[in-house]
Amino acid sequence: MELHKPIPFSPPDITQEEIDEVVDALRSGWITTGPKTKLFEKHLAAFCNTSTVCCLNSATAALELALILMGIGPGDEVITSAYTYTASCSPIIHVGATPVLVDVAPDSFLLDYDAVGRAITKKTKAVIPVDLGGVMCDYDRLYQVLEEKKSLYTPNSPVQAAFDRVMVLADSAHAIGATYKGKKAGEVADFTAFSFHAVKNLTTAEGGALTWIDRTGLDNPALYHELQLLSLHGQSKDALAKTKFGAWEYDIVGPYYKCNMTDIMAALGLVQLKRYPEILKRRRQIIEMYDEGLKDLPVTSLVHYTDTYESSGHLYLMRIDGYSEQQRNAFIAKMAEANIATNVHYKPLPMHSAYKKLGFKIEDFPNTYKQFQNEVTLPLHTCLKDEEIRYLLQTIRSLLTR
Repeated sequence: MELHKPIPFSPPDITQEEIDEVVDALRSGWITTGPKTKLFEKHLAAFCNTSTVCCLNSATAALELALILMGIGPGDEVITSAYTYTASCSPIIHVGATPVLVDVAPDSFLLDYDAVGRAITKKTKAVIPVDLGGVMCDYDRLYQVLEEKKSLYTPNSPVQAAFDRVMVLADSAHAIGATYKGKKAGEVADFTAFSFHAVKNLTTAEGGALTWIDRTGLDNPALYHELQLLSLHGQSKDALAKTKFGAWEYDIVGPYYKCNMTDIMAALGLVQLKRYPEILKRRRQIIEMYDEGLKDLPVTSLVHYTDTYESSGHLYLMRIDGYSEQQRNAFIAKMAEANIATNVHYKPLPMHSAYKKLGFKIEDFPNTYKQFQNEVTLPLHTCLKDEEIRYLLQTIRSLLTR
């Protein structure tokens, strides 16, 4: 096969419009958290159909600060998936709570909701479902399980007291713009964390956001103010408020964290969000090309679009039927020889040293390992050209039909 120019896995899609907006931020004299960040928050809230969004420097920070807002800490348990990246779980450990990993459902990349129900104890305060690849979880089923176990729930903080069941904090790092039964990511889970990392559909280079749905007992302005304190050293005034001449005085109300978004990052996000409908449209076109090109091959791919949900089209996860982990790795090497970058999403948490040290064993998560051992993630980004997709599909076909 003729060697093709390299096909990267996930480069950012940056146009002159983003560059101009960043230059505008640089020339404005305001490059840290300021007017562009506040405007980006406002536009994100409108996009997600929520009242309030707080922008931060990562989805990891959004998850961690959400857990702190919820009053979760030592002695509490938080459930999440064994099939995810460490960022879904490490914030649980950061706040001093105990992570409880559960398996995915058979032949699925998403949580086993029955396993979630079995994992709930009197210590459980939240569950972090993972909207993997841009496909939202079955939230109706998840809420049903939590309702069935509500007798075990005992609130220990003001935010917890607004709920009569275990809270849902969605890891929607992949899912900005996805929908579930007509509702967008952000307006389904109690709290939702998004990522705007360089490889995400909508990027601010680094960055993330936290949003939540309106609920009796939750004071949105108070929660937003608390997030501002938590993300900026507990300082009672942000830099924008201190720009008023003579308004230097401030207080430190707590020894908190430093994870705010900057206006340079928000400038990127403002343009990316404006372009996002077209980005989602192109991602869907690419997925449909992959689905059509692979339909007669021995592969099983993540389903991105059904009558129930529409994915954000973040990752194209493909499993090679019958392949072992070693065969999968050899396939990835052959793709690399053809100048095609692929990836694996994800090496399960129980297979990493940090989680082995916590006592987790992959043998306890058979469905998770089964999904992982033959999974290959194909390039999926809006810089991909149709001719590159055809070459990629031709290469896969040559490797799987020998």
